[in-house]
Amino acid sequence: MERLLCRQCPLPPRLFRRRFRMQKHVFLRIVDVLINKNTFFQQRPDATGRLGASALLKCTAAIRLLAYATSADSVDDYLKISGSLARDSLQHFVEGVVAEFGDEYLRRPNETDLTRLLYAGEERGFPGMMGSIDCMHWRWKNCPLQFKGLYSGRAGKPTLVLEAIASYDLWIWHAFFGTPGRCNDINVLDRSPIFNDVFEGRAPPVNYVINGHQYDMGYYLTDGIYPQWAAFIPTISLPLNEKESLFAQKQESKRKDVERAFGVLQARFAIIRQPALARDKYMLGKIMFACIIIHNMITEDERDSYSLRFDPHDYDQDFRPSSSRRQNADEPFIYHNSDNRIGNLQTFMNNRDRVRDQAMHRRLKLDLVENIWLKFGLNNEQTS
Repeated sequence: MERLLCRQCPLPPRLFRRRFRMQKHVFLRIVDVLINKNTFFQQRPDATGRLGASALLKCTAAIRLLAYATSADSVDDYLKISGSLARDSLQHFVEGVVAEFGDEYLRRPNETDLTRLLYAGEERGFPGMMGSIDCMHWRWKNCPLQFKGLYSGRAGKPTLVLEAIASYDLWIWHAFFGTPGRCNDINVLDRSPIFNDVFEGRAPPVNYVINGHQYDMGYYLTDGIYPQWAAFIPTISLPLNEKESLFAQKQESKRKDVERAFGVLQARFAIIRQPALARDKYMLGKIMFACIIIHNMITEDERDSYSLRFDPHDYDQDFRPSSSRRQNADEPFIYHNSDNRIGNLQTFMNNRDRVRDQAMHRRLKLDLVENIWLKFGLNNEQTS
């Protein structure tokens, strides 16, 4: 396989990474899995006995359509395959990536992931932080006429909304896609399954101490539109003193992780930066999820080269790992642990009230303001 790829695409590693958006071994891993799991990518003879396009050609065509958002027949000169085959390759490619890699790369944080996230949050001044959340709009150019009123949002153009949670390393931990563009972030949150595992008691416990107070639930950094829940920490829009000003500065800089993730995702895959041309909403969902999965695969492959390194021996917490299973591919990825279900409706409502506790939100925010000041403000004053 390695020799075949080098013969058909003789690119040095640097150029291969720039054109395919990933290292060669990551691309070969996807190709090998699709060959074994999907008969479409297996090379077969046609009616005349000639061998058809190989899996490498089909996957290369799909990657080029995702990365450059070009027309299907634009790969004809480069790969010598027809536009219809390129479209079929794209469809089977995104469906295969979602089906085969979705459980691994669209999962909830496991024991090791939580340890890494909490370690990074504490190093950056936010103990208990599990990432930042925000929404992104993808314009739907060929939206069916009967749906344009429902999906028309920003600037009167039909859009589809992606709600995502991203961490410092740009890994996207949660993706909920398909909400009409007329909805704002709060409407998307009401439909999102983001807290289902917490409500149903399946989420691993997250224990940390801030300013001498014990907490047992993680939180996400948000902008000002999100409600004042215990699971959300927004900035302070009008700080009244130096402590609040420093907190607002640190919170706004760390919340940009999700904005950076959106920017990198669109830079890697121009198909979700340009207006969507497909008329099928579910096909657009598969394209979006496939791009996020490949983005996470690239992040996993290149994460060790980031400036913030993680050593599990430097940070020790007790967690319970959670298992997962994938639902229907047309639905957002919702992960369940059948071994740890809620006992009754009262437990569900108690967990829901904990997530939406405004008193805990205010107390946690005050403790974070003090923690940021002790970690960054006083040290800077003493050194100066």
